[in-house]
Amino acid sequence: MNISIIGTGNIAWHFIQVFEENDLNVAEVFARKKRKAADMQGYAYDVAVQTNLDFSNSTSKVFFLAVSDDAIVQVASEIRLPKEAILVHTSGAKTLGELSVALERNPEVKMGVFYPLMTFTRGVPVDFRKVPICIEGEDEYTLSILRGIAQKISGNVSEITSHQRLVLHVAAVFGCNFVNHLWALSKEIVEEEEIDFEILKPLISETFQKAMKAEHPAQVQTGPAVRDDESTIEKHKKLVKEDPDLLKVYKTLTQSIQDWHQ
Repeated sequence: MNISIIGTGNIAWHFIQVFEENDLNVAEVFARKKRKAADMQGYAYDVAVQTNLDFSNSTSKVFFLAVSDDAIVQVASEIRLPKEAILVHTSGAKTLGELSVALERNPEVKMGVFYPLMTFTRGVPVDFRKVPICIEGEDEYTLSILRGIAQKISGNVSEITSHQRLVLHVAAVFGCNFVNHLWALSKEIVEEEEIDFEILKPLISETFQKAMKAEHPAQVQTGPAVRDDESTIEKHKKLVKEDPDLLKVYKTLTQSIQDWHQ
């Protein structure tokens, strides 16, 4: 079964490799500018680069919209597909129904979602066998095709509704994106005083490991907020008061921890 990937970003870069490694042939990659797909061609045998969205003569069965969330509806409304093609987006926040704009040009298209619950960075390898793949399809036929693809690359495949996927996406933003941002703030705080961020890494690692092993992360919460150590909290606020944004984050998270554990 042939696959086409629309997009050249982080997810597209990872998909083309993992598909080819698992005998899923990527026949085409779409890029508005051909040079953007140049580095992806080396990961697939005889892949064609297409710069327009007319795939009506394509031999592919499944078309992955590996584009930004803001571009999904626009691209879906412009794409031309062969009969009985399956059009799939990879977003955590977009619903399955938002692909329905493709029906005007492609009345026989099937629609689905193939959402890898993972953070992706171009150039950084990911072990897809451990990546949860959340799939959704408009019917059992579509689901069976997506399930087959997902099970070839991952050992963790779940059928998830659009609402459940949005819930997962919000939770992932808290558990991944926000946490990473807090590490970035932590690095800035110490480096302003010429302290190497490396000294904090064992603490960060231990905190992560304990949270993963606990029945609930709240059970292993430590620090001045959970202890109601107001004197330490005041010292901290005084230290960061010159940065109003940082102070606001500190106050908000401190209050959230205290409210949780009161």
